This record gives sequence, structure tokens and C-alpha cells, in this order.
Amino acid sequence: MPRLALVLALLLLPLTAAAQELPSIKDHTKRMEKLDGFFPLYWDANAGKVWLEIPQLGQDFLYFTSLPAGLGSNDIGLDRGLLGTERIVRFERVGPKVLLVAPNLDYRATSDNAAEVRAVRDAFAEGVVWGFTAGAEEDGRVLVDATDFIVRDGQGIARRLKGTGQGTFRLDAGRSAIHRAMTKSFPQNTEMEARVTFTTDSPGGFVRQVAADPYAVTLRLRHSFVQLPEAGYEPRVLDPRSGYFGIRYVDYATPIGAEKEQRYIVRHRLEKTNPNAAQSTAVAPIVYYLDNGTPEPVRSALLDGARWWSQAFEAAGFIDAFRVEVLPEDADPMDVRYHMIQWVHRATRGWSYGRSIVDPRTGEIIKGHVSLGSLRVRQDYLLAEGLLAPYADGVPADDPMLQMALARIRQLSAHEIGHTLGIAHNFAASVNGRASVMDYPAPLATVLANDEISLADAYDTGIGEWDVVTVRYGYSDFPAGTDEKAALDAILDEAHAAGLRYISDTDARPAGAAHPLAHLWDNGTDAVAALTHEMRVRQLALARFSEATIRPGRPLATLEEVLVPLYLRHRYQVEATVKLVGGVAYDYTLRGDGRDAPAPVPAAQQQAALRALLATLTPEALRLPEAVRSAIPPRPPSYGPNRELFDGYTGLTFDPYAPAEVASSLVLGLLIHPQRAARLVLQNDLNPDLPALTQLLTAITEHVWQQPISDNRYDAELQRIVQQTWTDALLSTAARANLSPGVRARLTQHLRTLTEWLEANPGRARDAETVAHRALQFDTIERFLLRLYSPEERRATADVPPGSPIGDLAPDVLRRQTARQAWLARWQQADFCTHLTHKF
Repeated sequence: MPRLALVLALLLLPLTAAAQELPSIKDHTKRMEKLDGFFPLYWDANAGKVWLEIPQLGQDFLYFTSLPAGLGSNDIGLDRGLLGTERIVRFERVGPKVLLVAPNLDYRATSDNAAEVRAVRDAFAEGVVWGFTAGAEEDGRVLVDATDFIVRDGQGIARRLKGTGQGTFRLDAGRSAIHRAMTKSFPQNTEMEARVTFTTDSPGGFVRQVAADPYAVTLRLRHSFVQLPEAGYEPRVLDPRSGYFGIRYVDYATPIGAEKEQRYIVRHRLEKTNPNAAQSTAVAPIVYYLDNGTPEPVRSALLDGARWWSQAFEAAGFIDAFRVEVLPEDADPMDVRYHMIQWVHRATRGWSYGRSIVDPRTGEIIKGHVSLGSLRVRQDYLLAEGLLAPYADGVPADDPMLQMALARIRQLSAHEIGHTLGIAHNFAASVNGRASVMDYPAPLATVLANDEISLADAYDTGIGEWDVVTVRYGYSDFPAGTDEKAALDAILDEAHAAGLRYISDTDARPAGAAHPLAHLWDNGTDAVAALTHEMRVRQLALARFSEATIRPGRPLATLEEVLVPLYLRHRYQVEATVKLVGGVAYDYTLRGDGRDAPAPVPAAQQQAALRALLATLTPEALRLPEAVRSAIPPRPPSYGPNRELFDGYTGLTFDPYAPAEVASSLVLGLLIHPQRAARLVLQNDLNPDLPALTQLLTAITEHVWQQPISDNRYDAELQRIVQQTWTDALLSTAARANLSPGVRARLTQHLRTLTEWLEANPGRARDAETVAHRALQFDTIERFLLRLYSPEERRATADVPPGSPIGDLAPDVLRRQTARQAWLARWQQADFCTHLTHKF
């Protein structure tokens, strides 16, 4: 038997070897449609499969995903045009397996020593994106079935839906397939697209709002393979003062004592035809394309704003190096060969974005992609309606609301393109007279001599001084032999000497931020003066707020949509002004650059800021005109409540007290933010001439509590609301775990002092409302000090309507819906209404 088995094995050996041989690519694909290009594709129409030819194993290329067709929900973020993370990958073959491998480029060794390079490479985990099986081969080329790779959740869509509280979704392979029309290959890029369907038994409210079938959500997902740029691009070092985004990696081949973290700006490749000429044409101009689905007059406005950047490139020495055109009808906006400005629709207003696909090795931008939310222009129109109340005699012929909205969209177009050029926000530009489109501009309202409000100068036009500086820094092509570092330092030194300042997101956005110049949605050089001006504009507009604020034929209930941004118009200038309190001025200073050291805001400025902020808390500042209080009826059918409205305690009717609670909570919460409070303690310890936290607390309490109660019952209730809000703010802050010991001690002592005042001033017996109110505050604070209840038992306050830019809601707000929002949620989640809701 052993001899017989050996004989049989020898006889079968040729058959086994033959079974392992793969067919040629030509034979395997002879009945398929070939799409030749960077990676040739073969479409098997009968099987619904895409086969991918790998011309060369081990060759690096760029891979990223995108969403050519999105979900339409700002809150979830799966927008049309959304770009995934780019990475460098290569195909490696192991027997019958073909792996798509992503090396770890965050940790490198730029060394000629192969062993040193290998040591770093092996120290940090690489990634295998996907595994294929070889189906055919020919002359070193390999063919793999790419269908399962294409028809998958390559962008973490299910994770995004779950993370935003929309339910547990699963990819349904039976309802997903290759999208042949948009699967194609070109000489430098290969595009593979699928229609992917995700199913769930319990979809969330946002999905219900936008999906045709919320139980089976279908999107389109694109996989792009892109040839890496040719050699010759020179990375430019990232200077933190330059205003650029950057790439970062750790280079373990740097000498000990040298900086191992390498940082380079992200930018397009732009070279002069003649680098020695002061002005020269570009070897390859940067060309952006506007979405051809953008309607007029928005299309022309977007083109105008986008073309502003040509001014900056001219200042950097280029002739006709930046152009903007309308996308040709037969072009694909997701094709990596087109830098795009897309006009993106969502169910609710939200952020616009400027993103880029970047070579991770060098920082070179390969594709710039702007996504502009189409509802932004409508929101600016709404802001203008509230300020102008323009419909007393119908729609004005010149439509100043539209003119303001288009002025804003021009600026927004330039702003987001700036990001795709590599440029970061500059939130200190407003103090230099609108020096950058990379700031967030507030619409400037001017009060005329007759107390009329003008929006003629609401937004600036053209590129700013700081924008010219950034383009010069990032894109200047210096003559051979130039000391590039010295030339770049000279650009930044010149800008600083001219008074231009640069402060970006991490120093401007946090509620406890300290920089007195870094603000979002502000105007002017003096935050206090600007707040006073905003309050005057707001008061004038509120005084004339009426039916003339909305178009004829609109339900009167929709007055509230216009009222909300008008009543809260000052919210961003409040955020700017509060940074003066406990503020610290500083720069992104390098050793030896001669810039000033950090310095506290002078005491007089801090005190002026506090006075201006407290002035926003008076009944005169918080009250709604009597006509407005009773003019807004409950929502009619098909105009259900939404998050753009004020919260309230009166159910379906408009609550005229809720706006005051919202406005006062914004001011008081910011004033005693834990980080601001800690800085107040520190600054007074270091310099007794600067305000102390105890002085701030005392000043606020005296202003809020120790003013005479108004004889006007509405104003008196407004005073009580501010007092309640101050109690809430004190208790909320005192209960936080991240307080410094000094802040906790001072807050606790102030609460004791407040209870003593309340005990000594219970109110007049004939004023039962004030007596009851003060007794409640006394009891609430006492319970807190005696720890008779946990912080979670604090009362639920009115939610703040979304502000910047338009629509973000925190998860706890989504969970804690009050009567009107809860009613809307039930209405939307009723199956019979699902398909109606998203069409309104």
C-alpha cells in the first residue's frame, strides 16, 4: 500500500500543479468590458463584478474614499462630497493572496541606512486595508476581484450613524452593488464606486428626517486610487506664526538633541516659469471648478468671491496663477483631477468646509474640495429680515436682504477656498479692519442719523492684508540661491511690524479662552464698544419688530424664526467681550523673534468689559416689546416646532420669558467659566491691581440681586429670571470636578455670603412673588452647601438655540427635549408622517 500511494501521488502531481496555475488576464477577461487607465478595470456585466488589474506590485499610490451622494443631515455629517482620510498604500502578494498594505508614515527614518529605516518601520504597526485573491496573472501583472472591496463600508458610515445616536446600522449586501456609471479609470487615477445600503430596525430622528426609507439608507461610496505626484515638490517648513495647516511626522533619524518632530505646511505645487522674475506666469496654474448645479445669483457670487484669491497670488509674484471656472457638464466633481467648490444641500443649516487630499509624505495638496452649505445664504437673508423689517409695503424692489446674503456668500466662498489652499483661520483679523477672509465676519449693521439700520457695508469685499501675507509665505517661488528661511521670516516680521495679528482656533473657540483679540463673528478693534453698538442695533430692530418682518402670506408663528437670531444678535460680541475679563494677550512666539511676552489685559479694560456685560442683563436689555409678547401664535399644522426656536415652559404657546433666560445664561456662564475664574485668581495674586475673582462675584451679585424690584410685573419677572440664572451658574460651576482649589473655595464662600443676604432680605410681604423666589434660592443654595442633593438634581434650564454657525446640538440637549421639541419628535417618528416631514 505505501508503494501504491506513492505511485498515485506521482501520477497526480502534474494535475495538482496544473490546478494551481492561474489563467492569463487576457483569457480571464475576454468577455468583460475593459476600462483602461492607472489601474485597469474590467466590468463583468453578467456577474455584476469589477476586476482590478495590478500593473506593478509594491508600487506606492494614494488611496482615499468619498461620498458622491450623501445623506443630507448636517447633524450626522455624511454629506455629498465628504472626503475620507487619504493614505499611501501598495499591493503586496503572498502566494495566492494579494494584500493592500498601508505603511505607517507617522513614524519614519529619513536615513540612507536601510537597517535604520527598517528598525523604525518595524517598531510601529502598519495596516492591511484589504485582502484579495489572485484570479489571473500575466507578465508580472495580477488580476483580483475588487467587488467586495468596493461594495463595503469603506468610510465607517455605520460607526458614524451609531456615534450620532441614529441606531445600529449594518451593510446589507443584498441591497448594495457596483455603481457602474461612475466606475472608471484614467491615466493618473482610478475611480470605483458602489451604491451601499445600510439597514436597521430602529433609525434615529435625524435619519428619519432625511432618508427616503430610514430603515434602509442608501448612499454612494467612492474608492479612489491616485498616482502619487512626480518628484520635484519642495516641502516648506511650518512656522506656527504663518497661518497654515500642516502635516507632522516623527523622524527618528534626526540627531539627538535636534527636533524629531517634522512639520511642513500643506499647499499646492506652484512654480514660476521664471523664478528670477518678480512677476511670472506659473508652470501649472491652480484651477478651481464651481459646481455646475449652483443656481444664480449664487453662482455668480461664488465665482466672484473665489476669484479674490488671484489678488493674493499676484502679490506673491504670479501672473494668472489662480483661476476659477464652472465645472464642465461631463466632468465628475469627485474626480481627483478637479479642485472643486460644491454647493451642498442639507435638511438643516450647518458648517461649510474646505478640505484637501494631501500627499502624506510632503504636504502637497492633490485635490482641494470645498463644500458650501446651501442654507447658509438663506440664514443671512433671515438675519437681514430681522434687522430691516422690510415688508411693510411688500417685498422691496432692490431686496437689500438678498444683497447682504450674496455679499456673505462671496466671503464664504473665499474663506473655504482659503482652507483648501492650506490656510488656517485667523480670528484676530477683525481688529485690523477685516484683514482676512479667514476670520468669521459678523454682518456689520450701521445706524443712520434717523435711527434707521443700514446693511450696505455688512460684509467686506476682496482679499485681506493677512491673506496676502499667508499666500506670500506659502507660495512665493524664490530665485535660486535665496536663503528661504530668512526670506520667509522677513515676510512674517514685516506683517507683525505692520500690526497684523494671527490667532487661530484653539485660542479662540473655547468658552474659557483668554486672548482679548481672538473672536468669532465680531467686528472692530474695541470689543466693549462693539458690544455697546450691537445692543443699540438690537434694541432699534426689536422696537420695530412686527408683522412687517415676514413676507405677506407667511404664518405669523414664523415670526419666531426671525426673532431668535435678532434677540441673540449680541451673543458673539458677548463672547468677545468676556475674553477681556481675566484675559491674557500673547503671540505664537519663537525664541529670538522679539515679539512681546504674554501680558494680562489692563484692569481698566477688564472693568469696562464687566460693566458692558452686566448692562446686557437689565430688564431694559432683556425685555421683548409688548406687541411681540402676544404677536406670536402657536405653530400651525405642517409648521411644527424646530430647534431654531426658543425653548420654553408654556407648551405650544410662545414663552416670552424664555429668551431672557437664554440670553442671561450665555453671559453669566461665560463670566464664571472655571478657566476664566482660575485666571482671575492668578492675576490678582500676581498683581493686586488686577481684578480678583471675589471682586467679580461680588459685582455680579450686587448688580443682579441688589437692584430695586421693578413695579412693572413683566420687568420684575425678568429680574427674577436673571437671579435664578445667576444661582444656576454659581451652583453649576461650583459643582464641577475640574475647579482649581482656589476657585472652589471662593465660589463656596460667595454662596454662603449670598444665603446670608437672602436671609436678611426676604422681600416685602406684599410682594409674594419675590418672597417665594428668594426663599427658593436660599433653600436651593443651602441644600447644595449641605450636600443634600447631587449636582444631577439641578433644574433643567431652557436650551439655547443653535448659533455658530448654525446648527450644532450637544448630545445632552438632544436627549433633554422639552414639550415643544418632544411633540415634534413624536410627530416625526410616526411612520405615517415620515415621508411628509422631510419634504416640508
